[in-house]
Amino acid sequence: MRRASSRRMRIVIIGLEVALGEWMEMPLADAERVNFGALAPEIDELLQQGVAAYRRDRATADKLFRQALTQNPSELAPYYCLYKIHTYMGSLDVAADIAAEGLREAVKQAGWPEDPSGWPIGAQTHEGPGRFALYTLKALSFIELRRGNEEAARRYLDLLSQKDPNGSVGWTVVEELADGIA
Repeated sequence: MRRASSRRMRIVIIGLEVALGEWMEMPLADAERVNFGALAPEIDELLQQGVAAYRRDRATADKLFRQALTQNPSELAPYYCLYKIHTYMGSLDVAADIAAEGLREAVKQAGWPEDPSGWPIGAQTHEGPGRFALYTLKALSFIELRRGNEEAARRYLDLLSQKDPNGSVGWTVVEELADGIA
């Protein structure tokens, strides 16, 4: 029984990896510009180039996303692009480091304390840097689960259950994955 559950979990994780990279895998002719929100035009252009480059040259995509981050470290979208592509590529240590950096920046922008126990619950987290912080915490829980660090993934999921009780950032999917592994 454990063996079948483990096999199902691998299939689900592979499915999530496909979903994570779906927008980057679209044929160029079918791809539209990705809406990263209100960004400086030069940052948006670097991110758009990175998305397009990812389809043919992942190293160039990484370089473009990092260039956008270097030009404006307060923009959250480059963190997202970087942790997303590195998660999708299986570079989980890199993905975790970048996600942690993005989380710190989002928390700072939201005006929240570094200690997550002081983060607000609910309505204040549905937009802007607060939502990015919760979404990135969800990403970190998934990354830790993939790295085999179920304890860290559970800590993140416990925080999310307290700070986003309605699951607005989709963390319950990761929780279901974690439950399937246990």
